[in-house]
Amino acid sequence: MYRAVQRRFCSTKLSAGYLFDGLASKGIVSYFGVPDSLLKDLCAYITDHAGEKNVCTANEGGAVAMAMGHHIATKEVPCVYMQNSGFGNTVNPILSLAHDKVYQIPMLLLIGWRGEPGVKDEPQHVAQGALQEQLLQACEIPYEVLPSDESSVDALLRRAQTHFREKNTPFAILVRKGTFAGYKLQTKVETDFAMSREEAISTILENISSNDVVVSTTGMPSREVFEHRARCGEGHARDFLTVGGMGHCSQIAAGIAMQKPQKQVFVIDGDGAALMHMGGLATVGGLAKERDCLRNYKHIILNNGAHDSVGGQPTVGFDVNFTSIASACGYKTLHPASVSTKKELKRAICDLQVTSGPVVLEVLVNKGARSDLGRPTTTPAENKAALMEFLSK
Repeated sequence: MYRAVQRRFCSTKLSAGYLFDGLASKGIVSYFGVPDSLLKDLCAYITDHAGEKNVCTANEGGAVAMAMGHHIATKEVPCVYMQNSGFGNTVNPILSLAHDKVYQIPMLLLIGWRGEPGVKDEPQHVAQGALQEQLLQACEIPYEVLPSDESSVDALLRRAQTHFREKNTPFAILVRKGTFAGYKLQTKVETDFAMSREEAISTILENISSNDVVVSTTGMPSREVFEHRARCGEGHARDFLTVGGMGHCSQIAAGIAMQKPQKQVFVIDGDGAALMHMGGLATVGGLAKERDCLRNYKHIILNNGAHDSVGGQPTVGFDVNFTSIASACGYKTLHPASVSTKKELKRAICDLQVTSGPVVLEVLVNKGARSDLGRPTTTPAENKAALMEFLSK
């Protein structure tokens, strides 16, 4: 079932609560996933109303796996939510486990459709958005686009329920930009740290060398790195902005650091991104031990306990001891291993500069960003060319 997608938009907004209640009426009451900006109103509603039946997982593949286990244990059809940029993380468990030719596991996939053709979006979403329907078709996952009028939503959910009953396999719903009416997250983790993330990033950039490389994580951190450089007139040649590929900036940085041992490479990571592919810590620690490399690798994790770039839903960042995990994987740690004030951070940057890597530092910050925070004004291709030129010197 691949229903033709009509390129038209309706001014009607769908209530997140209406869809939540509609899913519950079909027996879909358990949620697993990674929040998305297009789904932020729904994800906020789920966070506030699903209680312990909602699990915000480290990555989308993990969400599919946990949903599978839930179905096996309960016979219920679970819902897995994600941004389409994370769909790739789901392909292996869907095709090798949930598919019709393997275990036949039903689940509803709610996918935020960034980069939909005809809708202006950031460069990192364009290819994924254009290919999203083909990717679902290639995975043999039937799908429809979520309408914004209630009667059409009811009809769609009935068709999905029929699919689950007859086919016992995944069914996807694509969600366009602007589908949901606004809903503000009520379940908030309030913090009172001394710095915002942007203040911490500026402090880091002001206290490292002009010869150092910075690899920053997805979302607002990379935007804040770009704006700091622009504000200070420094140019962007030293930075790799990981605008997509959430969770992979630390491995990109490791690849650079291994080939350019004469340059210090600073990773500006986030708690959600570090959690998403935490196995990278073991890879870095293992390489350092086996090959005596990555002495120039400096990993900073900015922890605000939230998926801040896509709605502020909580992560388990404050429940995880990142520096102890990294240490167990072979990283060195500083004393203190975690800082929260500008004075502490400045001292820690000095220590990072003279400590042989791989070394990790956690910085505790408040969530939130300026309402006027801009986006990079140079293209990814221009960024790459400038950094490659810088690294060649």
